[in-house]
Amino acid sequence: MASAELQGKYQKLAQEYSKLRAQNQVLKKGVVDEQANSAALKEQLKMKDQSLRKLQQEMDSLTFRNLQLAKRVELLQDELALSEPRGKKNKKSGESSSQLSQEQKSVFDEDLQKKIEENERLHIQFFEADEQHKHVEAELRSRLATLETEAAQHQAVVDGLTRKYMETIEKLQNDKAKLEVKSQTLEKEAKECRLRTEECQLQLKNLHEDLSGRLEESLSIINEKVPFNDTKYSQYNALNVPLHNRRHQLKMRDIAGQALAFVQDLVTALLNFHTYTEQRIQIFPVDSAIDTISPLNQKFSQYLHENASYVRPLEEGMLHLFESITEDTVTVLETTVKLKTFSEHLTSYICFLRKILPYQLKSLEEECESSLCTSALRARNLELSQDMKKMTAVFEKLQTYIALLALPSTEPDGLLRTNYSSVLTNVGAALHGFHDVMKDISKHYSQKATIEHELPTATQKLVTTNDCILSSVVALTNGAGKIASFFSNNLDYFIASLSYGPKAASGFISPLSAECMLQYKKKAATYMKSLRKPLLESVPYEEALANRRILLSSTESREGLAQQVQQSLEKISKLEQEKEHWMLEAQLAKIKLEKENQRIADKLKSTSSGQLVGLAQENAAVSNAAGQDEATAKAVSEPIQSTSLIGTLTRSSDSEVPDVESREDLIKNHYMARIVELTSQLQLADSKSVHFYAECRALSKRLALAEKSKEALTEEMKLASQNISRLQDELTTTKRSYEDQLSMMSDHLCSMNETLSKQREEIDTLKMSSKGNSKKNKSR
Repeated sequence: MASAELQGKYQKLAQEYSKLRAQNQVLKKGVVDEQANSAALKEQLKMKDQSLRKLQQEMDSLTFRNLQLAKRVELLQDELALSEPRGKKNKKSGESSSQLSQEQKSVFDEDLQKKIEENERLHIQFFEADEQHKHVEAELRSRLATLETEAAQHQAVVDGLTRKYMETIEKLQNDKAKLEVKSQTLEKEAKECRLRTEECQLQLKNLHEDLSGRLEESLSIINEKVPFNDTKYSQYNALNVPLHNRRHQLKMRDIAGQALAFVQDLVTALLNFHTYTEQRIQIFPVDSAIDTISPLNQKFSQYLHENASYVRPLEEGMLHLFESITEDTVTVLETTVKLKTFSEHLTSYICFLRKILPYQLKSLEEECESSLCTSALRARNLELSQDMKKMTAVFEKLQTYIALLALPSTEPDGLLRTNYSSVLTNVGAALHGFHDVMKDISKHYSQKATIEHELPTATQKLVTTNDCILSSVVALTNGAGKIASFFSNNLDYFIASLSYGPKAASGFISPLSAECMLQYKKKAATYMKSLRKPLLESVPYEEALANRRILLSSTESREGLAQQVQQSLEKISKLEQEKEHWMLEAQLAKIKLEKENQRIADKLKSTSSGQLVGLAQENAAVSNAAGQDEATAKAVSEPIQSTSLIGTLTRSSDSEVPDVESREDLIKNHYMARIVELTSQLQLADSKSVHFYAECRALSKRLALAEKSKEALTEEMKLASQNISRLQDELTTTKRSYEDQLSMMSDHLCSMNETLSKQREEIDTLKMSSKGNSKKNKSR
């Protein structure tokens, strides 16, 4: 590929060189032709100089002849002056001589007249020849200057071409070097691509075999299992639920919301316009408070009073259309049923406009016929009448296209899908036309209001009403402009969203199929909601990795925790056994206590009242033995502690010596407390030993992991050293190949330099020849 590109480059260079040589030959021919033309012009200049010299000689001879004639005339005049006094003296005697002199005089006069005319003619010829010579000389000089400038331009062109040729040669040399480097890289890439293509061919063969097997299997399954293909027929495919495009639905709802806001602004502006127009009819040209207005204006005012019943439904229809577009529906022209109601409301409003249009035109004519109307105001009224006609026509046009857009949701055969885009573009054009008409109405009505304000009979009520109408017209203009720009901006999206429908079909066939599809969509959505279950919260991947590292490196490894759990379970079982043992002991103690209480009661019954105090003291001792530490704490007021190897023993400071049973109870409680303390210390030591064991186990695992990583790193080091040695070998081989290629390139560059030197010699010869030609031209 690189060699082909180089050959293409060289062919292009050869073509450019041949073009430059052909241009040089043409320039040579042009220079030679200009030189021949300049030589011919110089010869013509010489001929003209010769003719000029001849004419000058003739002029000199004529001037000499004129001088001679002038001298002769003077002589004749002198003779005539001398002959006149003589004639007076000899009048009577010399009648015959006077006759002769008169004849001579007439002859001389005729001769003099001829000479004067000839002299005048010669003067004219001399002047004309002189002027012609000057003109020819100036023309030849200008032509010579132009030829010299052209020769200089040709020389500059030749110099520029040579410079350009040298630049192209240098550029081509650089391109050649770049292309050689590129060719080498492309050859390497070609080799890699060949290897990749071979691998891809193998993969493609394997995939083809795999896919062919799968296709046969799937075809057999389809033929055996699928009884009916609902995508084959468009009528059945229209009932399939398309893929839910939530972004499309949100976009359509947003667009519908914006359109609703614009329509609301337009509705308020139309209400204000019709209401203030009704107020103006009551004021101008006749004020209803002073005089009765015409029956025409009364009827017109009555119709305008009903404007809200026609304008308000437009907002309601657009609101219903906006509410019908939700996130769960499929919004296309076949499913927007509410567009039909909006179209009907717009039709009723257009009927209202048609009804009030003739009354409006007649009302403007009545204003023009009034005595207060000036010519300028009459012209504005005529313009407004034309604008009102245009406004009604634009609304009719807009209603026609909206009715066409509403047809797919009611009558599927009323509008073909191929015409959707054209209808939408026409809607945009109609909205722009409505905006233009409203701009004209605003302009003409503002001019009309300024003229009416200048009238002497203009009241403050008329001024305020005109201002209100003008503000409503401005609001209408702004609303129309916003709607037109909004529709133009979203026109491409509307056209693109028409293809949103069932899969592998042209769209919904009928509104009934679209309605069935929406019902199926709702059923599918409810089914999916019933299947949907809340997912459990999962740990993020990065956090899980960190926890795994902590788990591997920390003391709370899985095995250590399992051992701790096992040990804790064993301890719990032992403690439960001890608990049962002590529960049995407690029950036995309660039984003994009850028996002792029964024995004391029997003794109390049998003994006298004198021994009651001793028995009470014995009962108190028994109760103190059952209550353990609390009874001893209540009975002893000031305890005294004695320490020994067994532990700390608390005894009272009373002088009374407890009996044997209370002493046994105290010893038993002391030993029990000591046992509890020793068991807690033993548990603490066990937990510490388990903790240290887990730490040692984790450290051993970390050590094993470190040894494994060390082995992996040593293997990587070996591989890296092998790669380094391989790369060094490749570097030596590439160096040798580059040296061979550089030698070949140097040979090729030498040949290129030889060809360039030859071309430079040719350019120098061309320069020398062009310089010689220019010198010859200058010498000529």
